[in-house]
Amino acid sequence: MSIFQLVRLKALLAPLLVAAMALMAGCGSDPKGNDRENVEKLYADARDDLNTGSYERAIKTLERIEGRAAGTLLAQQAMLDMAYAQWKTAERVQAIATLDRFIKLHPSSPALDYALYLKGVVNFIDNMGILGSLARQNLSERDQQASRDAYQAFQQLVEQFPASKYSADARLRMDYIVNALAEHEVHVARYYYRRGAYLAAANRAQQTLRDYQQAPAVEEALYIMAASYEKLGLTALRDDADRVLKKNFPSSRFIEGGVRTPERRWWQFW
Repeated sequence: MSIFQLVRLKALLAPLLVAAMALMAGCGSDPKGNDRENVEKLYADARDDLNTGSYERAIKTLERIEGRAAGTLLAQQAMLDMAYAQWKTAERVQAIATLDRFIKLHPSSPALDYALYLKGVVNFIDNMGILGSLARQNLSERDQQASRDAYQAFQQLVEQFPASKYSADARLRMDYIVNALAEHEVHVARYYYRRGAYLAAANRAQQTLRDYQQAPAVEEALYIMAASYEKLGLTALRDDADRVLKKNFPSSRFIEGGVRTPERRWWQFW
């Protein structure tokens, strides 16, 4: 999971800071005279604050720039920098709101791909959250709305800008999200099974197969389906699930000697 570490994320975002100078240079015909110089000075100050981690001060300056340079590329850059700073100060909701506003107001912006990427990253990293890490909580055990929102942003990015420098990383994150969503469904199915809600367990496992056919979690989903149907006395459905499990995962840890293993509290190893 090293690709998802914040160190690499910072490296991915670094090119934006270079682009900011080019965008700023293109603003020469927008704010006139002293006004333009003042705005450029403000942006230079905001850049310094961003580079030194003074994000709250940077946000205030960037808000001023957006208002004073309205309609320019520099104002667009200020919005993106503001969203980044809001995220870095744990203001995820504000960061997403800023990015949504950018996407709505500037659908043809040359930085739209980055806006979509940052929106995905904000939701993605939020769902990885530090509290979950400290508690050693698996991502699949947490609420998955942030993951779905991240996936949607990444998907729009790769479909709309397949050649973007951010698309390759977005695709990797999408694969990870799909696997996490599948594991979440299995986690819920496992929860139901442990509590004797076998029909609910079977239905949730079946949903994993329907929505995430290529995810590794499908293996356990099939096992839960077979075990649940067995508890319910639905032998035909049990045999169907067993057959699919053995065909697709002949070396499955849930199969011994060609037959599905007894449950033996397999969930205690997770």
